[in-house]
Amino acid sequence: MSNLLEVYKLSKYFPVRSGLFNRKKKYVYAVDEISFSVGNRETLGLVGESGCGKSTASRTILNLLTPTSGEVWFQGKNMFEMHPRERRKLRQGIQIIFQDPFGSLNPRLTVERIVEEPLLTHGIGDRISRKQEVEKTLSEVGLLPEHMKRFPHEFSGGQRQRIMLARALILKPKLIIADEPVSALDVSV
Repeated sequence: MSNLLEVYKLSKYFPVRSGLFNRKKKYVYAVDEISFSVGNRETLGLVGESGCGKSTASRTILNLLTPTSGEVWFQGKNMFEMHPRERRKLRQGIQIIFQDPFGSLNPRLTVERIVEEPLLTHGIGDRISRKQEVEKTLSEVGLLPEHMKRFPHEFSGGQRQRIMLARALILKPKLIIADEPVSALDVSV
């Protein structure tokens, strides 16, 4: 069985200039040669203290940050060597849930539009089928159909996190990268 995701010696260094005229160049080694693999239907957690590079690793894996070195393979294809058009199509199978749900949600869009947006981006469905899919997905994460017409500021942190989860799930991805997914959830008894 081949792995869904393979990360090999992935590094991301950020340059820091110092000295007279900013000539001395040093680096912050945010991610330094990490390697791991994730099989189909497997879960992997990156654990570490604040500032150790977990979020940077996530963003670098998705090529949202340009890697310093290393390779990332998704479904047997090298993500960093693909043509952007091919990578865009492959990204439909990968979704990310960012750490700060409020900062990730456009305050001018309704929840319906926020969750529908990935379907629009990838040209999936017509208006009616997209609306039905949004309703179904919101229900799966514990939100009600009447929430669709509301805006992000009208929700608690946990509900915003559920909106982000719905947005990630709507494309039925093979891989979800969640950056501190439970940090904003509301406690339910």
